[in-house]
Amino acid sequence: MAAFNRNLVLAFVVVLSISSMEVSFAARHLMQSSQPTMPTLPKVALPPLPAMPTLPKAAAALPPMPATPLPTMPSLPTMPTTMPKVTLPPLPASLPTTMPSFPTINIPTTLPSIPFFTPPPSTTSP
Repeated sequence: MAAFNRNLVLAFVVVLSISSMEVSFAARHLMQSSQPTMPTLPKVALPPLPAMPTLPKAAAALPPMPATPLPTMPSLPTMPTTMPKVTLPPLPASLPTTMPSFPTINIPTTLPSIPFFTPPPSTTSP
């Protein structure tokens, strides 16, 4: 299997290098060849643009929009300037020096036996 993979990689490298050489030869050929001549295209005469139409003017001025008065903003409530005093609970007199024990999990080390059914008796003898 390893030889097949090695041969596959070798074939891939060979194909890639050959295609790279072909591309470089084609690029060099295009660089050394002359540019093709383009035929001249006929000039197309465009029709003149139409004149801008005049829009009708408004006969009378529009009436002014009715102005609705804006409601007044309510005043903001006053914020307290002092912070209330908070009593903290007292710290314990002595800190514990030992870590609490972690619970242990009993993991079984033996596998339980699985009961198997006995095969049915044979109808023919060997």
